[in-house]
Amino acid sequence: MLNVIIYSKKECHLCEIAKEELEVIRLEFDFTFEEVDIEKDAFAYEKFKHLIPVVEVDGEIISSGRLNGKKLIAVLKQKYQLQ
Repeated sequence: MLNVIIYSKKECHLCEIAKEELEVIRLEFDFTFEEVDIEKDAFAYEKFKHLIPVVEVDGEIISSGRLNGKKLIAVLKQKYQLQ
């Protein structure tokens, strides 16, 4: 099963939009979903503070800033074909 992580923080409008879009995409694709609050993770904060939301699929960052849903779907389709 694929693992999707979103790096976000509270009161981030783009993060909320990305999480909503991930939930919709999750209806079509089976993947685990984890949210990392960068304000609670010093390493993630330093790495992503100016890039959130950041979406990672199986260790590969595929989106930062506004989520590109079409790109995420394409990556998920490709990764599922490789499994």
